[in-house]
Amino acid sequence: MIEQNQKKHNLILENRKNLSLGGIDDVLGFNEETVSLSGACGILVIRGENLHISKLSLETGEVNLDGKINAIIYPEDKKEKTSVFSRLFK
Repeated sequence: MIEQNQKKHNLILENRKNLSLGGIDDVLGFNEETVSLSGACGILVIRGENLHISKLSLETGEVNLDGKINAIIYPEDKKEKTSVFSRLFK
């Protein structure tokens, strides 16, 4: 059940080329092959080719990505004492 003050998380993928996300709090890192985000449902990693952030509004929690989307990953939240980046970019 979603708490009242928590943002709702949503994503819409169109033809593996356009990805619209809602409920995003921060962009942790990005390049043409990987975009790492944090949001209402935890860490989210998008992998693909020629990825480009076409819209970014952290005030509204909206992010749009263009490029070829190969994977949308929600890494497991392990209780390890390692940094977020070391877990994401193994």
